[in-house]
Amino acid sequence: MSVSLKEYADLYRKQGPWCLVYVDAGTGTVDTLEATDVTPDNVHDALEAKGAGKKDLEAIEQALKPAVGEANPVSRFVLVRDGNTELNKILPGPLVTPERISIDPVPDLLPLVKHGLEEFPYVVAEVGRDDAEIRLHFAGRRQPADVREVEGTSENLKKVPGGGWSQGRFQHRTEEIWRRNADEVAGEIDRVIAQNNARLLVLAGDIRARGLVADQLSEPSKALLSVVDSHTHTGGADPELLNEEIEQSIARLWAAEHEDVIGRLAEQEGQANPESATGIGAVVHALQQAQVELLLLTDDGLSDHELLALDAEPWLATDEGESLNANVLGRVPAPAVLLRAAALTDARILLVPQAALPDGVNVAALLRWPTGPAVPGS
Repeated sequence: MSVSLKEYADLYRKQGPWCLVYVDAGTGTVDTLEATDVTPDNVHDALEAKGAGKKDLEAIEQALKPAVGEANPVSRFVLVRDGNTELNKILPGPLVTPERISIDPVPDLLPLVKHGLEEFPYVVAEVGRDDAEIRLHFAGRRQPADVREVEGTSENLKKVPGGGWSQGRFQHRTEEIWRRNADEVAGEIDRVIAQNNARLLVLAGDIRARGLVADQLSEPSKALLSVVDSHTHTGGADPELLNEEIEQSIARLWAAEHEDVIGRLAEQEGQANPESATGIGAVVHALQQAQVELLLLTDDGLSDHELLALDAEPWLATDEGESLNANVLGRVPAPAVLLRAAALTDARILLVPQAALPDGVNVAALLRWPTGPAVPGS
């Protein structure tokens, strides 16, 4: 799924050098506990050998405290600058790139992109006729980030013999209560989705309540809706069925986005003024113009290529002649520089397999506006 690093734009603007640590942070067994105990010392020695200052070393030591309570496997990503811990993230799952302990002119957030955790928020709502549980999740995390309970009206309605309500009036009153409850639940779901930019809504629970809630959702929420025939709050229901349906829904969304993006890229091939760029030179030029809507990177295709990172616009360059009035921060592996430029120009990022791009192409982009016509004689 495509991700955005826009939230890290201010971090990217700060001057280095940066101490970066990306290590296994698992605990829970004798071996891993012993490994965790020695990790801060190993990291300290490695960074000290690379020239890290005392304040940075102290900040790293504090940041690398054991991730107690986190189930294995789990990784940790830390960025320290000028004695301050700028970023300290526990990332569920094993390392997605080799362990890294380095001092760099700009941060390399590729591990965060590969983990991709913060970028797929989704909502699971299990609804009944008089209550609901609404959970905010992030793909890859084991526990919900937020849980909200909604308690609706549950009036003690019953048919009273001899002069009580008629069956018709009783049914009408009951339906009205259910609708009011559903309206309250739908409103809360809409709020959670809007506040967290959720990309999927999974609706489960009582079949009648599901229908009522679905009808009263806002149009943006309806566009994200996936209904699952499961009610785990009912005795005998299997929660694994709901989890499997959720995983399948996420997988379908990821596959659909990849297919759409690759289709859009293929449509632009051969156009006179395409809304795409392919190859490192064309993509760098587009990023310099803040023209990139979506940056497509292969997993390791550019790992041996370097670019210049700049302290101001245009943020990156292939050589110093393109730096304009910006200062060169350093020559850095291309993926780190491209991700930084994407964040600073509000472009989204999508990692794709090599087979998804044209032969010999390791990076491409979909653009916000078409490339201009060729200049005669150029």
